[in-house]
Amino acid sequence: MMERRRMDTALLVLLMGHLATALEVPLDLPQPPTITHQSPKDYIIDPRENIIIHCEAKGKPHPSFSWTRNGTHFDIDQDANVIMRPHSGTLVVDISREKADHYEAVYQCTARNKHGTAVSHNIVVRQSRSPLWSKEKVKPIVVQEGVSLVLPCRPPAGLPPPIIFWMDNNFQRLPQSSRVSQSLNGDLYFSNVLREDSRNDYICYARFPHTQTIQQKQPITVKVLNLDAINDTMAAFYNDTDLFSEDPVDERRPTFLIPSGSSSSKVVLRGQVLEMECIAEGLPTPEISWTKMSGDLPAQRTSFLLYQKMLRIEKVSESDAGDYRCTARNRIGSVHHTIRVTVKAAPYWISGAPRNLVLAPGENGVLTCRASGTPKPSITWAMNGIPIENSPKDLSRKVEDDTIIFTDIQTGSSAVYQCNVSNDYGYLLSNAFVNVLSEPPRVLTPANKVYQVIKNHRALIDCTFFGSPIPKITWFKDASALDGDPYILHDNGTLEFHTAQTPNGGKYTCVARNFLSIYENHVYLEVKEPTRIVKQPEYEVVQRGRSVVFECKVKHDPSLTLTATWLKDDGELPDDERLVVDSDSLTITDVTENDAGMYTCIMNTSLDQDSASAELTVVERPDPPTDLELTDQKKRSVQLTWTPGDEHNSPIQKFLIQYEDALHHRGHWHNLTEVPGTRTTAHLKLSPYVHYTFRVLALNTVGFSRPSFPSRMYKTEAAAPDENPTDVHGFGTEHDNLVISWKPLTAFQSNGPGLCYRVMWRQKSVESDWTTVTVANNSRFVVSGTPTFAPYELKVQAVNDHGVGPKPAVAHGYSGEDLPVAAPENVQAVVLNSTLAEVHWDPVAHKLIRGYLKGYKVYYWKERSLHKHNPHHMEKLILTFSGNHSHGRLPGLHPFSLYSFNVRVYNGKGEGPVSRTQQFETPEGVPGAPPSLIVTNSNLDTLTLKWSPPHDRNGHITGYTLKYQPVNNSNELGPVEELALLANETSVTLPNLKYSTRYKFYLNAKTVRGAGPAISQEAVTIVDEARPVSPFGNVSSLLRDDGAHISWEYWGPERNVFVEYTVENSEGEEEWQKELVNGSQKVVLKGLKGGLSYRVRLVARGHHDQPLHHSEELLVTVPAVASRQVDIATQGWFIGLMCAIALLILILLIICFIQRNKGGKYPVKEKEDAHTDPEFQPMKEEDCTFGEYSDNEDHKPLKGSRTPSNGTVKRDDSDDSLVDYGEGGDGQFNEDGSFIGQYSGKSGSRDTAEGHESSGAPSPINAMNSLNSFV
Repeated sequence: MMERRRMDTALLVLLMGHLATALEVPLDLPQPPTITHQSPKDYIIDPRENIIIHCEAKGKPHPSFSWTRNGTHFDIDQDANVIMRPHSGTLVVDISREKADHYEAVYQCTARNKHGTAVSHNIVVRQSRSPLWSKEKVKPIVVQEGVSLVLPCRPPAGLPPPIIFWMDNNFQRLPQSSRVSQSLNGDLYFSNVLREDSRNDYICYARFPHTQTIQQKQPITVKVLNLDAINDTMAAFYNDTDLFSEDPVDERRPTFLIPSGSSSSKVVLRGQVLEMECIAEGLPTPEISWTKMSGDLPAQRTSFLLYQKMLRIEKVSESDAGDYRCTARNRIGSVHHTIRVTVKAAPYWISGAPRNLVLAPGENGVLTCRASGTPKPSITWAMNGIPIENSPKDLSRKVEDDTIIFTDIQTGSSAVYQCNVSNDYGYLLSNAFVNVLSEPPRVLTPANKVYQVIKNHRALIDCTFFGSPIPKITWFKDASALDGDPYILHDNGTLEFHTAQTPNGGKYTCVARNFLSIYENHVYLEVKEPTRIVKQPEYEVVQRGRSVVFECKVKHDPSLTLTATWLKDDGELPDDERLVVDSDSLTITDVTENDAGMYTCIMNTSLDQDSASAELTVVERPDPPTDLELTDQKKRSVQLTWTPGDEHNSPIQKFLIQYEDALHHRGHWHNLTEVPGTRTTAHLKLSPYVHYTFRVLALNTVGFSRPSFPSRMYKTEAAAPDENPTDVHGFGTEHDNLVISWKPLTAFQSNGPGLCYRVMWRQKSVESDWTTVTVANNSRFVVSGTPTFAPYELKVQAVNDHGVGPKPAVAHGYSGEDLPVAAPENVQAVVLNSTLAEVHWDPVAHKLIRGYLKGYKVYYWKERSLHKHNPHHMEKLILTFSGNHSHGRLPGLHPFSLYSFNVRVYNGKGEGPVSRTQQFETPEGVPGAPPSLIVTNSNLDTLTLKWSPPHDRNGHITGYTLKYQPVNNSNELGPVEELALLANETSVTLPNLKYSTRYKFYLNAKTVRGAGPAISQEAVTIVDEARPVSPFGNVSSLLRDDGAHISWEYWGPERNVFVEYTVENSEGEEEWQKELVNGSQKVVLKGLKGGLSYRVRLVARGHHDQPLHHSEELLVTVPAVASRQVDIATQGWFIGLMCAIALLILILLIICFIQRNKGGKYPVKEKEDAHTDPEFQPMKEEDCTFGEYSDNEDHKPLKGSRTPSNGTVKRDDSDDSLVDYGEGGDGQFNEDGSFIGQYSGKSGSRDTAEGHESSGAPSPINAMNSLNSFV
């Protein structure tokens, strides 16, 4: 029974645990207090600043706050230095009048309202401390080289503990290594000291992080001496120096300086960092290694620091307990130390802190406080801050160890429960309220909220709810409940999609219901296309100074705003105008080496992003090599070494070595050799008698570097030539000479001074000695008096002042040629067909050719045609047959012709004598095509054809063949009729043809060899004899917005078809405009003018000697385009404007009459006579201008109204000008004296466009003239 109860309790705990995660009580509902913010348990304060102890809470009604100090009530009102912030429990302590240590204590905050009381954890307030180092006299330390040394730090105890580091007088950290390192307690350990460890500024610093202060220990002086130096200085340091006087230091096995002994132990708390150290001394310096004896080290949480001397394990767990061994080893030996690690644990939650519980009256619930620790912690409960055993009894509540079970809870049982879990290493305190409410469901997620998610991504749409009893949540889409795959409904109401797809978008309804009510809320899900970079930037190698473009083209959902960001080496792009960012690319102009790096384009929207990176490598030609040196110098070789220059990110492929010969070719550099780019030395083979200077160029993918600075000069000694001239040839320029030529040696090849050539020759096949001559400064020698075209052996040898060259090779040549002296014999021809003959001859003997046989030439010509009608032909043709031939073919001959021919041999000198001329006849061939075929006398059913005989008859014409066939409108051919005609006929009339039908005719001539090619022609029979039938029909027109559409049918043979049009009544053929419409049967005539009529016709044009075919003319009338102008007189704005002007004119007339009655008449002529002022401008009949008059009481006239030079009119004392009453400042009259001024409302200054400004008499006539002129 007890076991079953425990199982029921466990199930209830599990159920309520899930539900509790979904509840958050809205603040508008009654609820007990909840602590929302509090200061940490161990609260270290800065004594220089005011103390702020935080305590914030929420609840309905808002809670009130109180504090305890060291377990007793803290009356804040009694301490003038302490205030509590309004609507908060946070304390602010003013330390300006009281030291901070006065407020060091243990504080606890209480928040309460009528539904319960919540308490904070204990807050231990302590002020940080950074005490000074105690004063001490630090004596210099003298040690023997090789021994171990420990420099103590012993910093003052601070709160929190200080951070220790060693520095010198220049505030530079002292270097540490496997030999020198700092321990966890701050001391500086030397496994063995060296002479360079001597210094007088070993300073230990302690930095107190809370107050950001640094304390410094007195500097320590260390002197490292060898044994002899110690003995020499022992007396000087005996009284006031710590002296380490040991025997001479030898190599020794390691021993541990820290920790001591062979084993030690260490306790560490779960979740903290475990740090273990082993520092050993020895000579040579020992190496440290670590192992776990009872298992493997946790690789993901383990690190080795301080050159393996420290083992650090993060986030310690119980599995890290066990024995750890550190081993120190050098070549002399090793030593071990074992550290036993024990893991303890302060209390920690197993399944989280207790959660608030919201229950409806009559419901059941569970509060769980499940925690663990080492040793096992104890659990105590309190209600509203009072131990639960002392709190009021509640029949619905039952406490079972770490669980409180509520059964059939009732209104009034709301309270805050505290769970306290503690052991020797700490405690946990948690508040959880039980709130008894009866509330209908509500959904806290905003209505009509739009969720956006990327396609194929996980999607979550919320339904944050509240209600008591806890509502049941149901999701709907399109009136269908959503349950099961692919949907996941979480306890907090959230609906999850594993992978959102486009059909998942739409409207979703969340329904929350309990027995009190139902509440529904609508949200929307939009599934967006993912952002994908479709063209990524590519790795670029760019030469400095050029431009590079990184493309980054992206495809994204068009409804999302895309933002492009470019990074360089994961940082912002440099602020440089050379870097231009476009929507889908990054362009860098004038690239420099600083631009090299990794460029990343990030294309992001509000929902997702995609990125791609590419590296830019900036290359340049390599820098020139430097430091050229010549070594291993010999007569014919030298060793050249150099230092490569910067390769600028492009590996050097090879080095090119050049030389300058200052003796023979100063200022010119020649390529000597190449070596791979991995080598920096070359063994150079040299020639004698050269003054060498070397330089080196480096080549990478960009190109060659600039040349290096030249090496020093290296001179080689002279020697006999190593080689002889090449390209030795013998030939003749005359029939009795022999020219010997060769390619001379260069000065570089001469090997010494005095270069000349020993030329030798002798006739081949004749026993004779070599003839020798010496030639200098030349590359040829002529031997005279030789037999014609005789073979010779030749040799040329180089010679200089130091000897002769190697034995020369023998070359062969011939003396000069002469013309052949004999013609080919036995010349004859064999006719193969009417256009091809083969010629045969006997070759000429070699000795009679007297030169190199080039071949034979056949001269042939047509004497005449064998037909009496063809003229004679005498044009000679030549066919050349290269080499030693005895026959050849003559193609392209004319049939039925007489040909003559002869043959000649030719050599390099020219042609020999002509052979005897022979003749041959070609047989008949097929004739050529008749040159013309004309159709005449076209009637209804007959046609007459006339033709001429072929120009190339190629034999006797035996007759003609005429074929003809009809052609329909779709150009399909009908049956063929054939007619044989006699040779003497040149015309024929064809009867019984179909009327109005097109025919195609073919005519060819024949000989005994067959029929020749045909000539063709087309013709149409007609309906009546007066007029030929037109090949056009159904010609029509249609007017549309884009022009006149002309269509027709055509069945004529001509291929050149035009449409022609001209304006009606126009004359002259040249006025017709043409448009080519080949292959079409419709056209649109554009650009025709409205209101005109056009004559349109179709024309078919054949050969130049054939008549034109016209269609019947078509009259096309283009209607006039209606005017799009609007009658201004019908516009409302114009009518209103005219009314306003008329009203204005009426007002002006009234004012004029009033002024007239006031001032009397205007005696213009008398005023003109009375005024002698030259500026006065009287009225002139020729220009109809007026002077300006005043109408004041004393009738003083105005000054003349001439326009000043600055273009303005100066106003006088009169205020009665007509312009003063109008709305315009420009008064001007046209030719008939009417007023055409504009009205502006100001008359202070008046500008005139031309002429003089004047003001007419204020009479109705002038006013009407003004109106008439305006209108």
